[in-house]
Amino acid sequence: MTASHASTEWELRFEPLFLCRRGYVFPCNAQGQVDMDALSGPTLNNYLYARAMMGRELAWPCVQACTVH
Repeated sequence: MTASHASTEWELRFEPLFLCRRGYVFPCNAQGQVDMDALSGPTLNNYLYARAMMGRELAWPCVQACTVH
C-alpha cells in the first residue's frame, strides 16, 4: 500500500509504572476494545496480565492511533 493509501489502526498501550519494566501494546478499535478471540494464546495471557496489573505495575491504558502503510 502506498502512503496515499495509508489506513489508521488503533492500539491499546499499557505503559510501565516503574523504570526497567516492560509495557504492553495490543491491537484494538477506536474505543479501546480488544478482540480477545483474535489474540494468540501467549498474547491473550499478556493482555489478561496487563489488565490485572493496572495501577500496580502498569498505568491505565490509553488508545493511540498508529498509521499503517
